[in-house]
Amino acid sequence: MPDRPEVTAVEIARLAGVGRAAVSNWRRRHADFPRPVGGTDSSPTFSLDEVAGWLRDQGKIAELPLLERVWQLLETLRDPAGHPAAPLLQAGSILLLLHREPGRWPALAAEPDTRLATALPRALADAAVRTFGDDAAGLRLPGLLGSTQLDLARLLGELASAAGAPGAYEQLLTRYAEANTRQLSPTPPEAAELLAAVAGVPATVLDPAAGLAALLLALPSTTGRYGQDADEVTAALARLRLALHTPAADPGPLPVEVRPGDALRADGYPGDTFEAVLCQPPYNERDWGHDELQFDTRWPGGLVPPRGESELAWVLHCLAHTRPGGLTALLLPPTVATRRAGRRVRAELLRSGALRAVVALPAGAAPPYGVPLHLWVLRAPRPGDDFRQVLMLDASSVPSAAASSVASLSAASSSAVSSSGAEPGEGGRDKVRWAELRRTVVDAWRAFDLAAREGLPLPQDRPGVHRTMAAIDLLDDETDLSPTRHVPPASPVGGAAELSHLSGRLSELLSGLADPGSLLPAAAGAGAGASDAGAYGAGAAVFRAPQAPRVPPVVTVGELVRGGVLEVYSSGAGAPARPAGAGPAGTPALTDQDLLAGSPPSAVLDPAGPVGSVASAGAAGDVRIRPGDVLVPALGGGVARVVEPGSPLAGAALGRQLHLLRPDPAALDPDFLAGQLRSTASTRRAASHASTTARLDIRRVELPRLPLTEQRVLGAAFAGLATFDTSLQQAAALARTLTQALTDALATGTARPPEHP
Repeated sequence: MPDRPEVTAVEIARLAGVGRAAVSNWRRRHADFPRPVGGTDSSPTFSLDEVAGWLRDQGKIAELPLLERVWQLLETLRDPAGHPAAPLLQAGSILLLLHREPGRWPALAAEPDTRLATALPRALADAAVRTFGDDAAGLRLPGLLGSTQLDLARLLGELASAAGAPGAYEQLLTRYAEANTRQLSPTPPEAAELLAAVAGVPATVLDPAAGLAALLLALPSTTGRYGQDADEVTAALARLRLALHTPAADPGPLPVEVRPGDALRADGYPGDTFEAVLCQPPYNERDWGHDELQFDTRWPGGLVPPRGESELAWVLHCLAHTRPGGLTALLLPPTVATRRAGRRVRAELLRSGALRAVVALPAGAAPPYGVPLHLWVLRAPRPGDDFRQVLMLDASSVPSAAASSVASLSAASSSAVSSSGAEPGEGGRDKVRWAELRRTVVDAWRAFDLAAREGLPLPQDRPGVHRTMAAIDLLDDETDLSPTRHVPPASPVGGAAELSHLSGRLSELLSGLADPGSLLPAAAGAGAGASDAGAYGAGAAVFRAPQAPRVPPVVTVGELVRGGVLEVYSSGAGAPARPAGAGPAGTPALTDQDLLAGSPPSAVLDPAGPVGSVASAGAAGDVRIRPGDVLVPALGGGVARVVEPGSPLAGAALGRQLHLLRPDPAALDPDFLAGQLRSTASTRRAASHASTTARLDIRRVELPRLPLTEQRVLGAAFAGLATFDTSLQQAAALARTLTQALTDALATGTARPPEHP
């Protein structure tokens, strides 16, 4: 391995916030660009120190981000023949010492390297034993540290001071997961919190497919949290993560344990039971141990799950580790509820009374994000418990099913309008409305579960959302457990008042669009009368075609930044945030999806993370959106919005994948700037391409160099075009809402077609 950190062209592009093509151009155009120090001819590597110095000298970065310096040291420590996450064990152990014994690090840091090289490993071992007890061997702690490891320790101390030890580790794990998406698909925290809310507050909980412990992390530290993962290093990372998120004041050894091993073939907790078992198991595994586990005691009545039903094997494994009356919750693919091969196992779960609820979630709730997963909730049967009812809950389109009155219809149409036509129930990772989803699922489950445990009347069915069914009614030739098949459709929106309201609102919008000539600048042709174009609005200046093509001089955004006319901030991953409504209130954070949809901020800053973690192209620091700013998605898309006074975007933090441009209004008109950024020619010339995506290299965008008065005239025209486009999107969204309402009303007989003479 190299003695000092090295970076590839892709990593240099990440540091500078540009595309890989820009790095290739720098190598060709600048004779002083650092020479390769390793790698291959097709994929060379460069000295990180030399690259960072060159980027600073060229004004392309102010300073190498601290997280990047830590990450590159971890990459330097990685053994190409070893586990890619092994250096994260050392980093996690150092952060654990900083977290559990913060007073010990300052004295250690003051030691010279020769003494620190032996003193720090002893301190790490002591902290691990006090945290985990004698079972700390899986952390692979070194007995002696080299110079690179000592540099890493000091940088981790700085990172922990800025973000806290838990926050620093989260940043490193996030970076690792992003670089290893094929090996890791962590359950998102919102989905983990949903499962934890369903489980309540158990005394002990197990996740037999823990991964990086996302599900266990959603439980409070007062709960005994146990897990297992097939990968030994991942299991150790998960254990460190749980310990770092446990308050430092909690005495050790902590009730956290993640054992290595394949849970189906080599159960790490044989004979142990827990109050709750939460799991998102691996899907579609053919080689899960079917042949060697034929006589395993975990299969009820000797009913072995079929070879192609690995998910049902995980269901039975989890149920076997749940104490009588305890709860099991799993995220499963929807095919598990319908595949014919698994019918006998599903039937046994119904007959035993173990299966209590099946919840259909919207696509995007958890990986794989394109699949609408199901949440299965089970209770381990108790002797004498004869409850045999199942809650079928269809939460895949809960937000769109909520509109049932004039007021809610108005809100629904406004929401559809503001989201530029995106229907509330559409799937997608960034479109899940977690606050409503969690409320619908948890409220329905708790009411049903309370009735089951206390012998109370079962809650009434809610068409379109949930229905309680007797288990015997589900036992047929298919034993199909899909909620969408069994939940009756919602009562259609079709009352006269509701339809009249929608129709009137649509008529208002369409009447305003009836005469485009009164809204748009005329596009003058080349023939007679070409110089007499239509006016934009009453009393506005007339837009005329130029007598001859005029090509004004251009200036790039980068040149404007260097001239002090414009500030540019590029957020990258953005400040740590969570969906709004999934916790306490906080500072709104705008994401790229919010900007593309034209909707208010859908997230809030996560107080657990560093507030000022925006990677800025102009200056680092915490970025808040102001009136007059221009916002552009990092991936382009022809969208550029000016923040108006009173906008819900004002005061929000800059979230992921956004560019924020802050012009000096005395030299650069914001509407003119936004209009130019929306133009096809400007964005096409400034696009940079990676292997699978295209990005907008914001500093390369060219703008015509025009006087401020002419900028303002063009800016007013650009603003008019943007208003016209927004009105069209509003009308289209509202028309879809009205059309669907009328279709439902006609289909159910609550409305009749018009009578014609």
